[in-house]
Amino acid sequence: MDIESMDAEEVQRRLRALTDRAEIADLMSRYLRSLDERVFDEAWVRAFHTEDVVAEMPIGTVRGQDALLDHIRRGMALFDRTVHLGTDTVIEIDGDRATARGAQLSTHVLADRAEDGSENVFVSGGHTHTELVRTPAGWRIHATALRVVWTQGTPPRLPA
Repeated sequence: MDIESMDAEEVQRRLRALTDRAEIADLMSRYLRSLDERVFDEAWVRAFHTEDVVAEMPIGTVRGQDALLDHIRRGMALFDRTVHLGTDTVIEIDGDRATARGAQLSTHVLADRAEDGSENVFVSGGHTHTELVRTPAGWRIHATALRVVWTQGTPPRLPA
């Protein structure tokens, strides 16, 4: 169907779907980039997550913005530098709710050096499943899970 044969309502519906998809893709990319920029404060957690967010990560599951912020701060402190890449994201939108499923490759330079003084590098690859909701401030992550499929290198030593 070409645009000339669509009524105004159909054009609006399709435009909304494209806009939503672009906003969600942008949010997901900005989120991964923010992990590497390492500024984790209240503004950060509100910019990406709902108040009642549930996040399932390899080092545990947390609920709520405060718990997530604390969890991210402690987890990211294990690394000196990181690069997070997301790709092949499939976005499905249903009104004010959406899912985004994709692949994630994460490269981490550990804060602790190896015994010989060299840098320890830990790489993980996996799949993400994210549930999003439309809020007055825009799309936000309501629930997310990272399922690691493979790793390479020295994993970080988790605090007791």
